Amino acid sequence: MKTNYNLIMENIIENLKDKPQLLLHACCGVCSSSVIERLYPFFDITILYYNPNIYPKEEYIKRFNTQKEIIQKMDVNVKLVEIGYESNEFKKISQGLEKEKEGGIRCTKCFYLRLEKTAQIAKENNYDYFTTTLSVSPYKDSERLNKIGKVLSDKYGVKYLYSDFKKKEGYKRSNELAKKYNLYRQHYCGCEYSLNEMNNYMQKNY
Repeated sequence: MKTNYNLIMENIIENLKDKPQLLLHACCGVCSSSVIERLYPFFDITILYYNPNIYPKEEYIKRFNTQKEIIQKMDVNVKLVEIGYESNEFKKISQGLEKEKEGGIRCTKCFYLRLEKTAQIAKENNYDYFTTTLSVSPYKDSERLNKIGKVLSDKYGVKYLYSDFKKKEGYKRSNELAKKYNLYRQHYCGCEYSLNEMNNYMQKNY
C-alpha cells in the first residue's frame, strides 16, 4: 500500500500553531504556481531556485525568469533566492549515467542533489521546513522524493514537509495558472539527456 503523502501534509498543516518559514525548492515557475497557491495561507514561503540540471544555460534563464514572473503575477509575498547556474554539479553526479533513461538512477541523484542543497540552506538560515515542488509533476515519483526528504531531514535536522502536490488536481491547476498568466512552458524535464530523449521521440513519432 502506497503512503498517502498528501494526507500526511494535510495533517501537518492542520496542526500548525503559527505560520512557519518554509524553504520551497522550485523546479520551474509553472510547477511552483499551484504549490504556492496551496501553501501560501499556511507558510511564510521562500522559493529556492536551484536547478543545475537544466540545459542549456539559455533554458535555465528562461525558466528562472518565469519563476520571477509567476511570483509577480500572483501578487504574493514570497521571497526568491537563486543559487546560480552550477551545471558542473549536475555533470559530476550524472557522470557514467548519461545513457540512463529518464526516471532512472540519474534522476534520483538529481533529486538528491537539489534537495540536499535546499536542506543545507534551510539549516543554515533556520527555516522550520523545507520541501520541493517536484512532486506536482505526474512524471515524478513522490515516493522517491519523500524518502529523500526524510533522509535529508534526519541528516540536517530540519523538518521536511511531506507532500504529493499532484494530488487534489495540483498538476491540472498548475497548467490552468500557466494559461491564465501566459507563462513559458517547457517541453522537457530539464537536463541535456532528457532533451535528447524528447528530440529522439519527436523524430520517431512525428
